[in-house]
Amino acid sequence: MTEKAVTDTTTMQLADVTTLATAIRGEIGKAIVGQHEVVDHLLIALLSRGHVLLEGPPGTAKTFLAQSFARALGLDFGRIQFTPDLMPGDILGSNLFNFQTSQFTLTRGPIFREILLADEINRTPPKTQAALLEAMQERRVTLDGAIHPLPDRFMVVATQNPIESQGVYPLPEAQLDRFLFKLLVDYPSAEEEARIVTQYGAGQGAPDPVALGVTAVADAALIRAACSAVASVIMAQSVTDYIVRLMRATRDTADLFAGASPRAGVLLASASRARAALDGRDYVIPDDVKALAGAVLRHRLLLSPAAEIEGKPIEAIVGDLVTRTEAPR
Repeated sequence: MTEKAVTDTTTMQLADVTTLATAIRGEIGKAIVGQHEVVDHLLIALLSRGHVLLEGPPGTAKTFLAQSFARALGLDFGRIQFTPDLMPGDILGSNLFNFQTSQFTLTRGPIFREILLADEINRTPPKTQAALLEAMQERRVTLDGAIHPLPDRFMVVATQNPIESQGVYPLPEAQLDRFLFKLLVDYPSAEEEARIVTQYGAGQGAPDPVALGVTAVADAALIRAACSAVASVIMAQSVTDYIVRLMRATRDTADLFAGASPRAGVLLASASRARAALDGRDYVIPDDVKALAGAVLRHRLLLSPAAEIEGKPIEAIVGDLVTRTEAPR
């Protein structure tokens, strides 16, 4: 294996996808201690062209993980620090009049990146959050009636802090539905925390993936080929029907006020193909769907008033739905 995990970007096989993923994990592991499940979900989202919302308390390396992820992929990385006074134009850009040419010139905003870190996305008002809707769904931006395409590898990795309640704005349901996964970034284990303190305790300032030796083992062309290979993973009609039954079950339970949209089923199918590829298989099994259902559904479902009063956790409801929905054998 050369500097890039795979050299032929036109005829990538599923085995090459597994090799590429292993190389990316290795590079991220130079900077990030633990968080293996979160990293795997980021890879699945990458290969299924989905966006990811990371939720966890401060200091759990959410931002650093996004930076290391982009560095290992060799993709153009940009960051937007969301604040209450942020305006849509600060994200998208604007057309400014050039007095020398007597024409309007597009000044592109930070959204024109391949990997966009939307840091503390819930700190900006819904009007500004809505600026991401078209970009996340259609990978394009409309400014003054003109359409500007985003990079075809465009991916949003957003973070939010679940602890603070002041100065934050809940994400609109339409925007939440555009995230493939909502991943819960928890505190590390005692052993992992000891490694973190040992590795970074003597340093000064914020850690840097480049300084820690994280190098690019992929590029846009390689990732594009990997996504094409993943799309060839076979999904039997019985597994497709299983996903549909699971989505419809979320709309037919007394514990939920609103269930999952059809988009959720489409994204779950795409992510299941990517998980199968990372596992070295060219076909999806029901366990792929079950393993990803929680991350796909937890941010899409609204509890009924009765379930809220009873304090039922959304994770338990999703787990119960997965258990009760008949899976193919």
